[in-house]
Amino acid sequence: MNLFGVMDVSASALRAERVRAEVVASNMANAETTRTPEGGPYQRHHVVFEAQNSGSFQESLVSQMNGPAGLIGSGFKNAFASGLSTGPTAANGAPGGVAVTGVISDASAPLERYDPQHPDAGPDGFVAYPDINPLTEMVDLMGATRSYGMNASAIQAEKSMVSSSLDLLK
Repeated sequence: MNLFGVMDVSASALRAERVRAEVVASNMANAETTRTPEGGPYQRHHVVFEAQNSGSFQESLVSQMNGPAGLIGSGFKNAFASGLSTGPTAANGAPGGVAVTGVISDASAPLERYDPQHPDAGPDGFVAYPDINPLTEMVDLMGATRSYGMNASAIQAEKSMVSSSLDLLK
């Protein structure tokens, strides 16, 4: 992986986690929405992530082992790699990051609450509310926030390593 590869991977994760946090915020904001333009109550949304430009772990391992000579003894490298693959792979030591494939709607049934005074109440007095649990949404938001923070820390650490490397060259 090149010098800025880690920064690219972390930047893609920052973008993905930002989208995840926005979707969670939208879910929380619409937890009581009983009528949407499409009809019916709001449906919870989920973010779908996908790995970018990366092969399997096995391919990445083999491409790293077939990298610069002298990192791993050739006997070990050849014995280990021969069981995994026959040559360099598409990963070439430069795995990608993460991408948001899409945002999908949850297909779970709405929650029914008895509230005959509500404008969206049916003839039986029940209102369909979205099946959104604030506790679940907060846990998802905490996960997105922590992942975002860790990727920001990884970028800061790489920036300090690059700066230190430049200082050594002076």
